[in-house]
Amino acid sequence: MASTWKTLHGMPPRIIAHRGASGYRPEHTLDGYALAVAQGADAVEPDVVMSRDGVLFARHDLDLAHSTDIASRAEFAARAREIDGRRDWWICDFSAAEIETLRAIQPVATRGAQYDGRFGVPRLGRMVEAVLDAGRQHSRRVVVDIELKHPEFYRALGQDIGAVLAGELERLRVAGTDAPVWLECFDHGVLRTLHERCGNACFALTETRPDGGQLREIARWARGVAPAKSLLWDDAAKDSGLVAAAHALGLEVHVWTFREDRSPAPFATTRAEMDAAFALGVDALFCDFPDVAVATRAAFDGTKI
Repeated sequence: MASTWKTLHGMPPRIIAHRGASGYRPEHTLDGYALAVAQGADAVEPDVVMSRDGVLFARHDLDLAHSTDIASRAEFAARAREIDGRRDWWICDFSAAEIETLRAIQPVATRGAQYDGRFGVPRLGRMVEAVLDAGRQHSRRVVVDIELKHPEFYRALGQDIGAVLAGELERLRVAGTDAPVWLECFDHGVLRTLHERCGNACFALTETRPDGGQLREIARWARGVAPAKSLLWDDAAKDSGLVAAAHALGLEVHVWTFREDRSPAPFATTRAEMDAAFALGVDALFCDFPDVAVATRAAFDGTKI
């Protein structure tokens, strides 16, 4: 293990279980979150969407056929939408009670279907309580890193998903600067408003390289920036300078997403890819296979990079 880390605070980088242990279980299930904690993840990341009646659920997509068994439910057949030539069901058309009858399925075909139908679709509140309790059982402080999804979509429906989330954090007593709940969103305006209301640590998601001015603006209110991993280096694996630029402004860098079953190009292996990120000093990695990331962190030797 590296004796000195290049992270912002000199601590080992955190491993964030992306949608739970999603490499091993259907994403966003209580079992998948529990497995991630048992494998040593420091945080778990639920995406959050909302039902027709304003209840928050841990789910990545507005459409449900991708990750649930809704397509096989005859009682919901007439509620499908035709979108871009594809038949699907949208969460905003269903009540919380209806969503809770659904069962999760594995959305990535190459990961197998042996757990399909075993687990339900959890409300955010239930998920937060379960993860924090799992952390206590393992004698560790585990963080829930919530990504707020599609605020502009809900705004067009006359709903404020950010306000609903703020109310839920307050109800769960997990609002505040030191709370074990972080917030992230691609809509930085919505994220900043949430931070001003709740005080929770925020991380600004981005798919494009922020320039110096954008980083300085983010640093005024956020704890960190959360870029796609492709922004860390070029096609030849040369450092882009993003981590150093963010650290110079006091921003942590949480980078996404590392997967054992996807190409790690421009690196030879996913472990080499993670080692390169560790060497740059990233403060957290989003991973679908938390046990692999935890083991890679434990074996990392910064003197050999």
